Amino acid sequence: MHAVLRESRATLMLAIPITIGQISQMLMGLVDSVMIGRTGTVPLAASAFGGGVFNVFFIVGVGMLTPVAVFASRARGAGRHPEAGEYLRHGLVLALAAGVAEVSLMVLIGRHLNWFGQPPEVIAAVNPFFYLIGASLLPVLAYLALRQFAESMGRPWVPVIVVLASVALNIFLNWVFIYGNLGSPPLGLAGAGIATLLARILSSAVIYVWLRFDPAMREAWPRRWFAPISWGRLMKMLSIGLPTSVSLAFETGAFAMATVMMGWLGAVPLAAHQIALSCAAMTFMIPLGISIALGMRLSAAVGAGEHDRLRPMWVGAAAAGAALSVAFTAFFLRFGRDVATLFVVDPGVVSLATVLIVIAAVFQFFDGGQVIHSGALRALTDVKVPTVITFVAYWVIALPIAYALCFHTSLGPSGIWLGLALGLAAASTLLAYRFFALTRA
Repeated sequence: MHAVLRESRATLMLAIPITIGQISQMLMGLVDSVMIGRTGTVPLAASAFGGGVFNVFFIVGVGMLTPVAVFASRARGAGRHPEAGEYLRHGLVLALAAGVAEVSLMVLIGRHLNWFGQPPEVIAAVNPFFYLIGASLLPVLAYLALRQFAESMGRPWVPVIVVLASVALNIFLNWVFIYGNLGSPPLGLAGAGIATLLARILSSAVIYVWLRFDPAMREAWPRRWFAPISWGRLMKMLSIGLPTSVSLAFETGAFAMATVMMGWLGAVPLAAHQIALSCAAMTFMIPLGISIALGMRLSAAVGAGEHDRLRPMWVGAAAAGAALSVAFTAFFLRFGRDVATLFVVDPGVVSLATVLIVIAAVFQFFDGGQVIHSGALRALTDVKVPTVITFVAYWVIALPIAYALCFHTSLGPSGIWLGLALGLAAASTLLAYRFFALTRA
């Protein structure tokens, strides 16, 4: 028990700046939702639809860059700092390649958004917002690679300061472009896309310059940026990144499909879904921060050969995540309606969002658990079995049940969220068992 408490404290201390950074990153989308919601229900629904599709590509990119944190942490744990810098250099190559491919695909999809069967008014409103946030994939993926490197090298507060400044800039630019201030015409939803793109470009440039001149990074910072790529190292990273991307795509794709199903019900359910999803995503950032911190500490322990610390680290992180999830559940049950009214004034949207937020409160526990267990398994470079588990949980359990409850019972929109909750419960249980089995020896 003493080892668990000691490891949990160390994980939480690392998780604090990472979590603040994650929450700040999410604040950009949350602020967009609040500020767009003031312009009407249709723009809010359009941002939910466009953002839902964007998130699939974003999460796939996140998965591709996960090896930066895993292998840089292992190199640091083994005392090989220059090797950590090589993983950053190769990670930026992956970020560029994935970003170009994903932006191209989003441009192609943007020409055929009517395939998703959304309300005509939502389709009419979503562009050019969709293209603008798609273009932001390139800078945001570069930022993620740099952020993971900084956190792995013991500099987690650098990304926090950068992203907080980025959120402040995004709020200011939203005020300028959405509502038409300082000489800008009121651009509405498109203005939010411009603000997001500009804020992400600047944040990527700032964190690069900061790390470049940080004395603490001197030993690990790459010295030959244009040296030949090591295909062996790149393949090693892809062996983790590709399965992780597929796993995250299964999860995010399930939530995107839930957003599409909400759109089949109309603009009001879609807007309410966006509010509840924004709330759930915000609190999700805390267990995600714990997961990232746990993954880095587990990777460093593996690099140092300290395998006896793996299970105490995991138990401590899982217990902390569970306690926080209970607190979030209580908050949403008590203040769900108050939170919904912050987004929009439409009484129909507020009433439905309140119901969905209550359901979100219930699945907080499972959502937090599954992300912590996933991060722990990635630190052990165990990615194939978790990918299968994710597919089964979301596409065999969650979505079919969500569709059946929504369209074949009287539950309607609530049925979709209940189905998602069941999928999260299955994922959390199976992933926890997988880590327990791997560390039994």
